[in-house]
Amino acid sequence: MNPEPSSAPMSQEDFRGLFPALRSTVWLDTPGAPPGAEPVTAALYEALSAWSTGEFDWRAWDSAAADARILFARLVRADPATVSTLGSLAEAAATVAGSLPPGRIVVAAEEFRSNLFPWLARHDVVTVPPRDGATRVEDLMDALDERTVLLAVSEVTSGEGQRLDLPALRAATDRVGARLFVNLTQSLGALRFDAATVRPDYLAVHGYKWLLCPRGAAWLATRPDRLDELTPLAPNWKSTSPPHGYFGGPMRLAGDAGRCDASPAWFSWLGARAALRLLGSLDAGRVERHCLGLARQLTEEARSIGLRRVADGPLSQIVVLRTDHADRISARLRERGVRATALGDRVRFGLHYFNSEDDVLATLRVLRSSGASGG
Repeated sequence: MNPEPSSAPMSQEDFRGLFPALRSTVWLDTPGAPPGAEPVTAALYEALSAWSTGEFDWRAWDSAAADARILFARLVRADPATVSTLGSLAEAAATVAGSLPPGRIVVAAEEFRSNLFPWLARHDVVTVPPRDGATRVEDLMDALDERTVLLAVSEVTSGEGQRLDLPALRAATDRVGARLFVNLTQSLGALRFDAATVRPDYLAVHGYKWLLCPRGAAWLATRPDRLDELTPLAPNWKSTSPPHGYFGGPMRLAGDAGRCDASPAWFSWLGARAALRLLGSLDAGRVERHCLGLARQLTEEARSIGLRRVADGPLSQIVVLRTDHADRISARLRERGVRATALGDRVRFGLHYFNSEDDVLATLRVLRSSGASGG
């Protein structure tokens, strides 16, 4: 099937109309997972129907991962030959961890565990603690030295909602000769990524959040000069160059990033292909401006009722507010049809392109009526 997305940008109103859940729910929980978009769920319903009737062709299903590779490469401005298709962020990190030369890895102590545990399992790791409840770019840079082989970061921190200064971190890793692993799981799909400026050695994304994919579709883009050292985590029938064989024979790994592909979970990739086609119909600059504008409005209005961001760094499309009453506030929001997540001493909200100013205003009404304060 042709992986080309539509060339005509879709309006925000039309995009919002593709999410049936939004007719009854204010969905600000995309940092956890978004509701299903109709083109994505339609692809899954079609596959389930064909599976049920026996009218499916598994070879057609199998092509979805290859199509999604091309769409993803276009999204991050990479050569498809440098992109591996995997099942999770942890697989991407573990693949890189198993491919590195000896040396130290630097990572934030409060990183999401899929971008922490794979490094801890294989290497000498320096974990950088937060200050005042937030990861600090300057602390990550201070932890780098000539022993560092890699710095692993998330562009947007899941538990804090701040957007890290990736160009500054790239410059810092260059000074000590270290590689840079960037996790875009909590940003790509809402925020633009400047690959030419950041020049990550490795870029990884699990698509089930801001890319609107089913869980189980992830990508690892490797800089061309790092491809030779990349080693598959679990060699399988997809590790050779096409056409893929099934039985016997010597293991001749593909010469590009495809040698690290996981055997695809077909339904995940059918949904991922549909999701990336949908995102390809949007104007990325307009999406980012919309998401950041809503996040700024929520942040400023929340401050007026005593709720402040956990982090004081650059704003992202994820707003994390500190409070002593996170569980109570989250429960009250849900009672009023607003989905958000309580995380210990904070409540997390995520603003995607399908969200509107009315969503923000509805959320603020609940916060005010709940007597919410920072505590």
